[in-house]
Amino acid sequence: MLKKSLNLKRPRIVISKNIEIKSGKASIFGDLIVPPGAKYAVIFSHGSGSGRFSPRNRLVAEYLNKAFIATLLVDLLTKDEDELDAITAQFRFDIELLTGRLLSATDWLSHNPSTKNFDIGYFGASTGAASALKAAAKAVESIHAIVSRGGRPDLAGESLSTVKAPVLLIVGGNDHQVIKINEEALNKIKAEKELIIVPGATHLFEEPGALEKVAELAKGWFLKHLKVAE
Repeated sequence: MLKKSLNLKRPRIVISKNIEIKSGKASIFGDLIVPPGAKYAVIFSHGSGSGRFSPRNRLVAEYLNKAFIATLLVDLLTKDEDELDAITAQFRFDIELLTGRLLSATDWLSHNPSTKNFDIGYFGASTGAASALKAAAKAVESIHAIVSRGGRPDLAGESLSTVKAPVLLIVGGNDHQVIKINEEALNKIKAEKELIIVPGATHLFEEPGALEKVAELAKGWFLKHLKVAE
């Protein structure tokens, strides 16, 4: 009897790589990690010239996974678009396009068997923060928390005032122009909100311990606000 109990299967982490997500006529790809016992999921909206292999966003995702939060890192641009964007930068500021792709990823996550009952949050970096905010304004019932790292929330335009989910804006203390942008955006957000400035950090949070601070702040925000919807 004892031997049988010792051989019981324990829940395992679910790792699904190179997931194909349809968005209109395009296909985008992502990596999903679902820790055992997870009830919440965070989708990453990457910034200018970035994608699911971003070491910065993967570090944040690792912190969330250790807190039993599932993560979906997804390339919002196709391979061809990404290659052209590297030369022309024509897609990275196409917030409408990125927002549509993010909403497609959200819909996919909501129907995926491993995550279909999860409360969802967004983590947006740089211009990806704008698409996260715009998508959250459109998917009011689906998105319960948003975190922006070094974001450009100003690019979300009028959507700032219609976002319902709690918003955390994180900016580096030495990223002076982006601090001003985020302060102005904060005044336009009507939902629960907070702006945290990480002392000594620059735009990419490359200083020792800076990105880890971002990850801890994001983890705390998601654990607090995603649980509200239980």
